Amino acid sequence: MQSNNPVFRRSEAFNGQANAYGNQSYAGNGAPYAGYGDPATWGTGTPGGTGTYIPTPTKRMTIDSVVQASAISFAVVLVTAIATWVLTPEITTTTTNSDLSSLFAAMTIGSLAAFGLSMVNSFKRVVSPALVLAFCVAEGVALGALSKFFDASFGSPDNHIVINAVMGTFAAFAGTLAAYKFFNIKVGAKFRTFVIAAMFGMVGLSVLELVLGLFGSGTGLFGVTGLGMLTAFAGLALGVFMLILDFDQIERGIAAGVDERESWRAAFGLTVALVWIYTNLLRILAFFQQD
Repeated sequence: MQSNNPVFRRSEAFNGQANAYGNQSYAGNGAPYAGYGDPATWGTGTPGGTGTYIPTPTKRMTIDSVVQASAISFAVVLVTAIATWVLTPEITTTTTNSDLSSLFAAMTIGSLAAFGLSMVNSFKRVVSPALVLAFCVAEGVALGALSKFFDASFGSPDNHIVINAVMGTFAAFAGTLAAYKFFNIKVGAKFRTFVIAAMFGMVGLSVLELVLGLFGSGTGLFGVTGLGMLTAFAGLALGVFMLILDFDQIERGIAAGVDERESWRAAFGLTVALVWIYTNLLRILAFFQQD
């Protein structure tokens, strides 16, 4: 079955030729190839011959390789976010908008760069660890600036909103992983289609809101408002669903014996889902922190 997750869809390792379930894979013009069956039989045939040649990976993706790639990705996001926080101007009661120009610039440039790199990584057929790490750097810059702004606007000495959002994000990750394993959650085609459609719908709405905001006609759909809370809670739930899709695809990839390099695709998918959860949690906590 071909993945509906755009992060994994472009990977031949997760689709088509690397099919661990014995399903048929299809070439151009609908010409069928026989299912490949047991991964132990992969790598047969000779290059350039009439038979099907499928190179056997020298190293296969494992849980350990996914954890390592994910840990590196998360560390890059965290370090870059902290550096952005430290290097941008402090926000005080006397700070003006002009004083915050560097903070807003970091937020805007980081967000746009992260969005562009996320599109490249999502639809790139062969995963590039360098591009995944570049995405993490851009995302870290955007999150560092955003977190500092939210901390100054909605935080307090008694309520560290950013720390609470970080803790909530990893609690959501741990809880989702536990539920996925203990309840043996099965991911069906309809669920995949719904989550991916909802994700692109949310992205489309955010782009529309950005365009309207440029003309002073923003609706507050993604702000810290009552209306914004609808999209915040929906986004939080969607982030959890994205994690479930990622866990399913990682499990499938390991079962298929895909190349170890694909661990970086898995790490990218997990990073996107966690960032999605964090930003929506930050908005929710900010809303309830308001006077």
